Amino acid sequence: MTQPSIDDRDGPLYLSRASGRSYTDLGFGRVVAQQVRGRFLTHDGEPTSRKYGLGAQRIERFYLRALAAPLPVFLAWGLGVLLLLNGFFALAYLALGGGTLRGGEGIGVSDPFLRAFGFSVGIFTTTGTAPMYAVGATAHWLVVLESFFGPFVLVGAAGLLIARLTRPRMRLRFSESAVVAPYEGGRGLMFRIVNIQPGELSDVQVRVSITLFEESNGKRERNFYPLSLERSSVDLFTLHWTIVHPITEDSPLKGATPDSLRDAQAELLVLVNAHEETFSTRVTSRASYWWDEIRWDAKFASIFASSAEEVLAIDVERLDRLERLEPGTTSKPPAHELPAEGASAAS
Repeated sequence: MTQPSIDDRDGPLYLSRASGRSYTDLGFGRVVAQQVRGRFLTHDGEPTSRKYGLGAQRIERFYLRALAAPLPVFLAWGLGVLLLLNGFFALAYLALGGGTLRGGEGIGVSDPFLRAFGFSVGIFTTTGTAPMYAVGATAHWLVVLESFFGPFVLVGAAGLLIARLTRPRMRLRFSESAVVAPYEGGRGLMFRIVNIQPGELSDVQVRVSITLFEESNGKRERNFYPLSLERSSVDLFTLHWTIVHPITEDSPLKGATPDSLRDAQAELLVLVNAHEETFSTRVTSRASYWWDEIRWDAKFASIFASSAEEVLAIDVERLDRLERLEPGTTSKPPAHELPAEGASAAS
């Protein structure tokens, strides 16, 4: 008597028809997951999915990019935009004629554009333009427009900067590759992470799942499996963490080889959440490893470094460093992962 398989297509939890193992679709939905080819997340954790019918959402996307951009890039773009806008207003003043701006003789600048640019900056930033002043109705209307537009832009830029500074986030660096390496007499799938921000993280929790295309009843379908970990949480995260999935009898990777993961279009999905102590809130980070980002017959090199203070220290530049092993060390399944002889006949 065999146990019937579960096929609740709208629910998150399923039982694989092929193996009887439980898995979760992580919210993608079973029907949709079968129709998608390729990976669900980029290596940096950005979703590859798209939403249509919502419009361009340019303002929202600009806001998110401004928050995510590195600080030097954000400041460079902000300064560039301010210079560009003031240059535009300076050209507008010059286009109105040579007598539009007066009083510039005493500031020691002979170039008309630089005079107009300095006048524009004074209006734009509300810092004042003395001794220069505008002459004519059109010039005054342009001054009025810039005096409203300038503070609005500056307030927006300041708001973005404040949002960046007060936004709780976690900057984890994931190893470039995951590795199938020797582990406790067998094999283990592992990758490394490190916190690259000065702020401390605590109560770090990680969940790892893998997606595999499998043959079931003559049909090729994508299944999702949560992976059991050597440890799924750490209380203190001051150095680095090597996250390990032991490949055991119950692992969906039992008997896996580079060719089998390639044929299954395997993708490793990682979700990390932690308590960020600076803002005292929980933050999350995602990552993904495609089948060709998983290395075989290798192991991670030591990341620890010597310290003059005789304290624990690591060299983050070694995070991705690997040591090659003999061919076949992990790319060939060990004997205990292979099906027992006569098992199929007995079943």
